Amino acid sequence: MLEQSLRHYYQLALVDPILPALRDRITPLSITWLSGILGLLFIPFVLLDKPCIAISFLLLSGYLDTLDGSLARFQNKASDFGSAMDIIMDRIVEFSAVLALYLFDPQHRATLTILMLGSILLCITSFLVVGIFSNNTSQKSFYYSPGIMERAEAFLFFIVMTLFPDYFNFLAAVFCFLVCLTALIRLFEFKRSVQASG
Repeated sequence: MLEQSLRHYYQLALVDPILPALRDRITPLSITWLSGILGLLFIPFVLLDKPCIAISFLLLSGYLDTLDGSLARFQNKASDFGSAMDIIMDRIVEFSAVLALYLFDPQHRATLTILMLGSILLCITSFLVVGIFSNNTSQKSFYYSPGIMERAEAFLFFIVMTLFPDYFNFLAAVFCFLVCLTALIRLFEFKRSVQASG
């Protein structure tokens, strides 16, 4: 939801202004890799009980994730491989975040973090499957199917879980519900569009 409502303003304020400066200095794929590395650094700082540092790395990772595709289009270097690497790196960062949240208190968080991973797996599968059978009309290299829980919302949950660990169980349950609901709504809307076009 945030992607649809705020991305235009975010893009104008924080992404587009720096694209000319990056044009000849770095490749989009390098930014994708850096996004993944910064996301991995979320783990040690959560375990060291340095939530602000951990969140800073997560936010930087998320920012670079929005920057790589924009730079690729700005350089006219958008590619299917770049899109594939972007999706893979996104999943690595999300797994790292859930792993860190689990390792912070493994005795009490095991079941809920497994459910979080399962809901993410279901949601990304629905995203990719719908993308395979849908026409792409966006600027992205693949069909983008919006939903209630997208990456920005997931990051917000990870951040709040990190800042307020005592509320992890409640937040994790809400997270799982919303992610699964997103997958189900996406499949329902896809079915409706197929029936309408058929």
